[in-house]
Amino acid sequence: MGLLVGMTEAALLCCVWKTTACRAIDSLAITAIVFLVLAATPHETPAASPSKPNVIIFLADDLGWSDVGFHGEDVIETPSLDRLAAEGAELHRFYSTPICSPTRAALMTGRDPMRLGVVYGVIMPWMNNGIHPAEHFMPESFRAAGYQTAMVGKWHLGHAQETYTPRSRGFEHFYGHLHTEVGYFPPFANQGGRDFQRNGVAIEDEGYETFLLAKEASRWIRERDKEKPFFLYVPFIAPHTPLDAPDDLLEKYEDMEDDREAARSEQTDRTRMIRKLMLQDSARPVYAAVVDAMDQAIGQVLETLDQQNLTKDTIVLFFSDNGGAAYATGGADNVPLRGGKGEAFEGGIRVVSLIRWPAEIEPGSRMTSIMSAMDVFPTLAEAAGVEMRNEFDLDGRSLWPAIAGGKTMPREELLFFASETPIHGTFNLTGFNDEWKLVQTIKQGLVSADVQSWLFKIREDPYERINLAAAHPEVVADMAAAIHEWRTMYPVAGTRNQLVPPPGWRAPRDWTSYPLGLEDLQSTPAPGMPPPNALRILDYMHGEAGRLIYDCEPIRVLGGGLCK
Repeated sequence: MGLLVGMTEAALLCCVWKTTACRAIDSLAITAIVFLVLAATPHETPAASPSKPNVIIFLADDLGWSDVGFHGEDVIETPSLDRLAAEGAELHRFYSTPICSPTRAALMTGRDPMRLGVVYGVIMPWMNNGIHPAEHFMPESFRAAGYQTAMVGKWHLGHAQETYTPRSRGFEHFYGHLHTEVGYFPPFANQGGRDFQRNGVAIEDEGYETFLLAKEASRWIRERDKEKPFFLYVPFIAPHTPLDAPDDLLEKYEDMEDDREAARSEQTDRTRMIRKLMLQDSARPVYAAVVDAMDQAIGQVLETLDQQNLTKDTIVLFFSDNGGAAYATGGADNVPLRGGKGEAFEGGIRVVSLIRWPAEIEPGSRMTSIMSAMDVFPTLAEAAGVEMRNEFDLDGRSLWPAIAGGKTMPREELLFFASETPIHGTFNLTGFNDEWKLVQTIKQGLVSADVQSWLFKIREDPYERINLAAAHPEVVADMAAAIHEWRTMYPVAGTRNQLVPPPGWRAPRDWTSYPLGLEDLQSTPAPGMPPPNALRILDYMHGEAGRLIYDCEPIRVLGGGLCK
């Protein structure tokens, strides 16, 4: 080392004095000195960083439009969501479906849940429904692009067969529940059967469910493969009913007054009136505690990103799976939006949504183009440079140019939503674009059907106060026909609202072992009862009642049997 230092000093003096002796040091010697200096100088090799951004999707369950600080809420504390709003962009006209499972189906596939057979009701524990294994899920594309993938939370997209479950749909790691309504404290059971697992193994983790999810998500981020980007999906059960929270948070909000204004929807406001007549306590204080806990959990994961120096290179998306549960037992507030969960008014489908990517998105910005859960997959794929490997045509579109570049992306074609929840035979429907919105409630009896329509100039009347149906019957007729045609795509075996199980049905003791394994299933989907040569004829005969042929959008004038 001393020889190296001496040679270096001599070379430097030569450069200054240019003496005769110095000229004897030729260029080869200089090159050798430089090589030795570089070889002897200690230095750290920088850790390889993934070239693609990480992705985290937080999904709330029944969060109210007005229940976050950046929308004006001054009692319920949501500093983590407020932070995302300040550091990212608000997706101001983001739409989910009116209920849970359809939103998750749209999110994962980029496709219309009407095609998938999951629209009118959620997938209940006693159902065999799930998403067709031929449908391609978002984590499958990200995994194929080199991402490590994990899901921490509530699934609710099928549990009867292994083909429907998270680890068969692109998630390498799964910690959480197959169902909803497992409760916020152990034993995390649904219909009496335990529903908490890690990668197919039942677990008995103790604690508050929301905090357990945050702990697991943070652990997984810290222990990830640091040579690869990651895709993490965190769907909370919060703030879904039945509501519960740790004692300190219950005490924090126990004196909170329920000063919510009317929801301006018969379905929601009637439940509140009945609660008051029965002298029942308001759900609002407990709901506030549950939302606060969810925000704390999000904050823990965001802090983990900070500690791991991942914040700049991570896309964080947050939204709710439907509008707030503003009915009596739900406690949410969507005002000034109209209605709530299960309904097709704005309060049931327009939801709180945020996206942050410090490297690309202007902090404190707002994107006002219509975006839906179907648009998330193509939007994140474009943002991350991930190839979408879907074989079926997408119904969603990428809104990334609007989010990152401020481009205006108008919507002329109609966006449709529907729900039959909570009353069987009562359908809440809507179709809308940037200009018009039609809302219909169809109460279907055994020998009759009553239809009520509301028409709004939704850009001018976002709170749906002025019903223009009588003034524009031609618009109502055209939009109602479009909704009707859209509904004819529904598979006849698709979900309907079933609040109770078939008589005598029993839940398993442990849901982890419930799905039929791949080794116990046939290699191809069952064809059904109709013989192949009669399938199209029978589909045609079903007409508007629904489809026997999967992914069939019938030719309107024929009613069915021949698909577009």
